[in-house]
Order: sequence, then structure tokens, then C-alpha cells
Amino acid sequence: MIQTDILIIGAGPTGLFAVFEAGLLQLKCHLIDALPQPGGQCAEIYPKKPIYDIPGFPEVLAGDLVENLMKQIEPFQPGFTLGERADTIEKLEDGSFIVTTNKGTQHKAPIVAIAGGLGSFEPRKPLLENIGKFEDNGVAYMIKDPEVYRDKKVVIAGGGDSALDWSIFLADVASEVTLVHRRNEFRGALDSVEKVQQLKNKGKINLITPGEIVALHGEAHLESVLVRKKTTAVEDIKLEVDHFIPLFGLSPKLGPISDWGLEIEKNAIKVNTFDYQTNVPGVYAIGDINTYPGKLKLILCGFHEATLMCQSAYQRIFPDKKYVMKYTTVGGVSGFDGSKKEAPKAVVKAIE
Repeated sequence: MIQTDILIIGAGPTGLFAVFEAGLLQLKCHLIDALPQPGGQCAEIYPKKPIYDIPGFPEVLAGDLVENLMKQIEPFQPGFTLGERADTIEKLEDGSFIVTTNKGTQHKAPIVAIAGGLGSFEPRKPLLENIGKFEDNGVAYMIKDPEVYRDKKVVIAGGGDSALDWSIFLADVASEVTLVHRRNEFRGALDSVEKVQQLKNKGKINLITPGEIVALHGEAHLESVLVRKKTTAVEDIKLEVDHFIPLFGLSPKLGPISDWGLEIEKNAIKVNTFDYQTNVPGVYAIGDINTYPGKLKLILCGFHEATLMCQSAYQRIFPDKKYVMKYTTVGGVSGFDGSKKEAPKAVVKAIE
């Protein structure tokens, strides 16, 4: 049985940053993730996607963010159980928990922090009769390697941040990028909407709104799509393409976690905003998997939630100990092996 101070379910950016904050408090962490490598969606779905809202980074690729987080937590030597899904949780008489994975691996900890992102998920697919025929043959629901689209004709459908960001990014990669959205208004960041409009004005992106992909054509590989433009009169436009990428988001599912006795609201775990604890004392939820009034699903917010969670976890584990606030600039960060590393610009808590 694996024993640790904080058992983190989910090794995405929020879960990884929680290791850093816990490490500053000299708390040991172990992470469980169903994916075969750390990083969550950033590593599995869009490692080459640029992220623009991480403080101190005007732009950082999702994969690079994960790599940096892994370097940041290296001094604290976290453990990982990868390629296994957390299935069951049992609360013991002493208040600690045993979490067992689908492969039977057992973990014991006084604190469980659920940082599972959107949980298990699958892409939302457009209702097109023959779309399955072209999956992996011109149709993809996520972009892992943008070089696949180098000098190709690409049609992206969607109106959220992913559709906007990838349209902007691929404008300098693909030979032709067309963005199709069923409304004139987009749901993404205003800055991204303005960039798309600027690229359209420069002739680097074709923008069709309001419009909808209504048919796919081709033999072994996708060859063209039919776009129905809905203005004052309906107009059908046939576009020759190499790739069609519908980015309509993901359908999240909590999976086995939904049977853990936690309070669930709209497929997310309800928490308080004091320390992001659930209705089960000792079980926290941080990042995209939680919900509370005013919740924003941003990595930045997950980092904040992880920080406060670790403070509360320390107080639960050591109710009689006190600590004072200092900074890592005072003396660097000490790893569990006694090694000293250059101090990152973050707050550290010195235990008394």
C-alpha cells in the first residue's frame, strides 16, 4: 500500500502545482492519473497549443508548461500511479482514506485532493452522417501536433477559445485556414476574437459566420466539406480541404468519483471557497472539476485553489502546529533529500 500526506487524483497542471505548494510545507504528495503521463489535457490533447493567461508568460505551449511544472516539483519527489483510474474511496476510523484504483493499487492518506480536470471526457462530435468514416482520415477532434497541418488546407468549426486559438496558430502553419461558426458572436476571449478578425482582414484566415458544416465528401480520405452559410439567403459553399477539425468542446464525466458521496452540481463537485473542501471533511476538489459561485475554469484559478487547499490540509494534518509566512527568496527551496535549489519567486511557508 502506498502512503502519503496528500493523495492527489489528477496529474494535470493544478495537481502538479499542488505538489509544489505542499512541498513548501514539507508535505509529501502522490498523484493518481488514468493517463500514462503527467500533464492532463495539456499533455494528452494539446501539448502544442499556446496558452496566453499564465502569469509571467506572454505565451507558453501547453506541453512546455507541464515540463516547467515537473521541474518545479522535482525537489519534492512526488510519487505517481499512472495509467490507473481512481475507483473507490474508503474512510477509516482515524479519518484517513484508502483510495483503490481500477487495477487494485491501494493508496492511504489523511488528505485527498481531487484535481481531475474535467474528469473523463470525450469530444462533442457534429451530427454528420459519415463523420466516422473520416476519423483519422482527415477529421480530428483535437490537435496534438500542428506540424501535421503544415501547408495543408484546414477547416475549423467552433466558436470557443480552442477554435479561435488554433485558427490563430495555424494561420502561420497551414496553407489555408477557414473558421466556421454557426453564430456571428464567439464565446472565446475578446482578444482572440480581435486577432481572428485582424487575420481575416489580412487574408490569412477565411471566416464564415453564421455557417455550419453540413456534409463531408471523399473516398479513403476527406476531400471536401459543404458549408451552409445562413445569412438573408441560405448559400451552400463547397470547400476543398485536407483536414476538418470540429472543436465543440468535451463532454465531461466524473466517472467513479460521482459515487463517492460528494455533493455534485452540473457534473462538477461543490466546494466551499474558504479552502475548496467538499462536503466530506478531508476531501478537497481543485481546478476544473469543482464548482462554486463565480467559478472560472482557468489554470490560473486552479493554482490559487491548490495553494489554499494545501494550507488547510496542513492544518488538518498538524492541528497543533503553527507556521509563519516567509518567501522563497529568503533561502531557497529545500527538497525532501536536503538539497537546496534556486528559489522560485513564490511564497513559502516556514514551519515553526
